[in-house]
Amino acid sequence: MYLHLGQDFIVNTRDVIGVFDLDTATDAGQKVKITDEFLRHAQQEGAVVDVSGSMPKSFVLTDFPDDTVYITQISTAAIRNRAAKFDMGQ
Repeated sequence: MYLHLGQDFIVNTRDVIGVFDLDTATDAGQKVKITDEFLRHAQQEGAVVDVSGSMPKSFVLTDFPDDTVYITQISTAAIRNRAAKFDMGQ
């Protein structure tokens, strides 16, 4: 199955490692430090692709090509719903 992440970007679900909400992943305590460090490192490595086009809501970590972080305006709930529809054969 493929997931549309915004603009013209589509990823294969088998390549998705995780989907993370930017508000909760960068909102409190130690999580904010770890997430910021991870995103900063990914940016320095050239592994961040911003497909949000506007206010980002989540990021999707994939392992193809290599480790890539897609910043998207689509919420984690919407991504989950899209994946669930495919899994249920709808």
